[in-house]
Amino acid sequence: MILTEQSAAPAILLIYDKDCPACNAYCQLVRIRQSVGELQLINAREDSVVMQEITALGLDIDQGMVLKMGTSLYYGSDAIYMLSLLSSRSGVFNRLNYHLFKSRRLAKWLYPLLRACRNALLKLFRKRKINNLGISGNDRF
Repeated sequence: MILTEQSAAPAILLIYDKDCPACNAYCQLVRIRQSVGELQLINAREDSVVMQEITALGLDIDQGMVLKMGTSLYYGSDAIYMLSLLSSRSGVFNRLNYHLFKSRRLAKWLYPLLRACRNALLKLFRKRKINNLGISGNDRF
């Protein structure tokens, strides 16, 4: 009998602001299809190799979450669009997520509204932005 190793699916990382209540709730509820792999949640406020990579690429995490699949990065509305395509259709939240964001055009239109809600929540809860790019004045409440 010959045993062959099956290659594991590449890690699927979702990098987001865990201190934002809406972002955290979304990321905790979103489920991807089991056949795609396992979704790993990464807090963008913690120093990590993937956050260093995101910063080196000049992506402002305060402007959008990042989905990393293998060597591909999806940012902001593209991340939420890809999550909708990968998502499980089980449960009300995941079906709603799929139907809302399965259109790239609608995701691009809705994402700035979601980001504005995040900024309002951070201000309300007196949480600083992440400011991974070190932009002057971007780290205020």
